[in-house]
Amino acid sequence: MNKKDIASIRKQFKVDNDLLKITEIFNVYIMKETSEIYHHQSQPFEMLDQDQQELFMNNFKKLLTGQLDEKLFELKFQRDAENNSQLILHKGLLSSDVEGWKEQMLLIVEKMLKDRQYEMDIVVTFIRGEYLKPMKRAIEEAEENERDAVYSHSFILCSINKTQEPKKELLFDYVEKEFKYNVVIDPVINLDAPVAGFLFPCFTDNAADVNHILYSAGKAHELDYQFIEEVLNGEETMTAKDDKIAFEEIVKNVTGDQLNTSTLSNVYEEINRVIEENEDEETPKLDYKDIERVLKMSGLEDVNTEKVETAFKRVLDDENYELKASSIVPKYNSKSIKINTKVANISISPPDLRYVRQVNFNGKRYLMIEVEEDTVIEGFTMLPEAFNGNTSQ
Repeated sequence: MNKKDIASIRKQFKVDNDLLKITEIFNVYIMKETSEIYHHQSQPFEMLDQDQQELFMNNFKKLLTGQLDEKLFELKFQRDAENNSQLILHKGLLSSDVEGWKEQMLLIVEKMLKDRQYEMDIVVTFIRGEYLKPMKRAIEEAEENERDAVYSHSFILCSINKTQEPKKELLFDYVEKEFKYNVVIDPVINLDAPVAGFLFPCFTDNAADVNHILYSAGKAHELDYQFIEEVLNGEETMTAKDDKIAFEEIVKNVTGDQLNTSTLSNVYEEINRVIEENEDEETPKLDYKDIERVLKMSGLEDVNTEKVETAFKRVLDDENYELKASSIVPKYNSKSIKINTKVANISISPPDLRYVRQVNFNGKRYLMIEVEEDTVIEGFTMLPEAFNGNTSQ
């Protein structure tokens, strides 16, 4: 799934939407002390009152909110995994009766509880439904109802939410004219911040892809690898942050720890060009041959295939790994590059990196920034000065 696919289904989660039909909702309450199911309940989603539906709809939208490879991850199922979740979810999706669907979802919960101790009571919510997406019609057919033809996608969504202790409150009783301590013992289910979840199957080119599952982490870059591998049986994945760190280490292995700003700017520009040329396709990926080409095109010398391939193997333990281009280049039109010194911290955009230099003069190091106009500090225009290395005047 790409970000457009995710955005398309996310915006359908609203009450009384004829493009989204949720049939059942199944809630499972798990006790932290015993890591066992305390209670579970299934009912038609339409039987919930509207306020409850709104709470859950907002929860599902939040589950599907976030950047790909930061908070949302499309995972490929492991092959030949024991008690495979792909098969369990597929059976649940195709089950013709509610009991059959519940049975399969409880198998997923059992996998969640195996060798796992949660820090708080949690509630696991499953829904099963159908997402309808209108087909794009030719211009000459625009006058016809655009919903005459739709793509139909059956899906299962799971949202995992923690509970929290109710607030201790002091109330004033108007009738008795006295202050009272409000005692509430029922735990509150926090639907505002799901801690994890998933959508099955993924949707690609308006078709269901049962070989992939969309995993949602509670926080960006903080993956629950036990949940991914043992519960979902998803293959190992890396975050955008991991890809960026790996890229930096690979370049250091190939070129050494030091690069001038002009070369680094060229590297980012070359990778950004690859992204722009493939913006209508899947996220472009770079293998060791692509990285070799990028480094050579950026003006780096003494770069060869063997060096880059060896660096890939040393850093990633896999010379065939492909780095997502969008993960390793800073956001190109934002001030996303941070230059930190003891004197000042500066933020600039990647294209402007070429105007920054570190220079040595009279035994001292200086950060020099080329500017085309007067520099203004706190409303005062700076006077041009001769560069003589003497900062005392």
